Amino acid sequence: MDLADGLLDHPYDVYRRLRDSAPVHRIAGPDGTPAWLVTRYEDVRAALADPRLSLDKRHATAGTYKGFALPPALDANLLNMDPPDHTRIRRLVGRAFTPRRTEQLHAPVRRTADQLLDALGENGDTDLIASYAAPLPITVICDLLGVPDRHRRDFRVWTDTLVAPAPGTPPEAGRHAVVAMLGFFTQLLADKREEPGDDLLSDLIAVRDEGDRLSEDELMSLAFLILFAGYENTVQLIGNAVLALLQHPEQLAALRKDPGQLPAAVEEFLRYEGPALLAIRRFPVEDVTIGGVTIPAGETVWVSPSAANRDPDRFPDPDRLDLGRDTTGHLALGHGIHYCLGAPLARAETEIALAALLERFPRLESGEGEVRWRPSLRARGLLTLPVSYATSL
Repeated sequence: MDLADGLLDHPYDVYRRLRDSAPVHRIAGPDGTPAWLVTRYEDVRAALADPRLSLDKRHATAGTYKGFALPPALDANLLNMDPPDHTRIRRLVGRAFTPRRTEQLHAPVRRTADQLLDALGENGDTDLIASYAAPLPITVICDLLGVPDRHRRDFRVWTDTLVAPAPGTPPEAGRHAVVAMLGFFTQLLADKREEPGDDLLSDLIAVRDEGDRLSEDELMSLAFLILFAGYENTVQLIGNAVLALLQHPEQLAALRKDPGQLPAAVEEFLRYEGPALLAIRRFPVEDVTIGGVTIPAGETVWVSPSAANRDPDRFPDPDRLDLGRDTTGHLALGHGIHYCLGAPLARAETEIALAALLERFPRLESGEGEVRWRPSLRARGLLTLPVSYATSL
């Protein structure tokens, strides 16, 4: 089957059909090359933690995988690595990306959220992605890394070009975005070395572990990954959560009545409409059997946390949004050694963003205009979310 066939428009219908018919399917992947797709919860969870499924593209059979064409200086990141390199870099990053640093961001996140809501006024109509869900995380992640204000809009344009280019975007636009990002990170690292600041990137430059340190390519790739993933995933989480609440007014009313539900609600939003239809691709280092299907070494394997999170064998009545549900074990942010490094920050940002929005606007409704999804199999998120809002009922 062609993976794109119906998946962008009706992903959960497609995943339901695939789960019901077989545990593993032979497909055409996002780049058009043959691949295998895993959709059932137990199989996906096991695959995410299976050391035989490598993230290193060097294990792919020649000519079978294309993917993003990133230069080495941006490609040496955690999404392309296995142990021991992955273990080493994650250990170094952990020395700078601490829970304390995430906790220190709570107040600035709320300040930024309030400023964005102030700009909307007391009532009106807006595209909530453009006015709130997108600028909030790009501001937070740029503050975290120490990116100057003047570059923040540029970075948003670059990531959109790579992940979800607008219809008619010329093929060379992606290459130009990569070149621009490479130049940006090269200069940013040079500036931080010359004048370190109180930011994560300065800490990553300085971090040591028994004499070990990050190489130049590792630093650049890590900065790219944190900025890229930290922005993209949180935009999706905030936008998808608000849309889910607007489509389920009884759940929105319950959350307004008891804001203490917010942390649990965020977990349900992650399960119900997570930020990606597919996890990062993997390549077996030896023949592996998943769900009774043997996949040859070197072939491309895609696993779908979104499909797994709607598996009725794990989550009863999975297509129903239920903010009181037990979401233990959902896979929206991964599983195993590749579990999302920025998960605590993504959760905190989403919780703070929703709290500020619901407190500010007792009336929040779907607005005039079209809700548009990103045309991307990797980023499950919205391009537009029109809403109507008011500070009084």
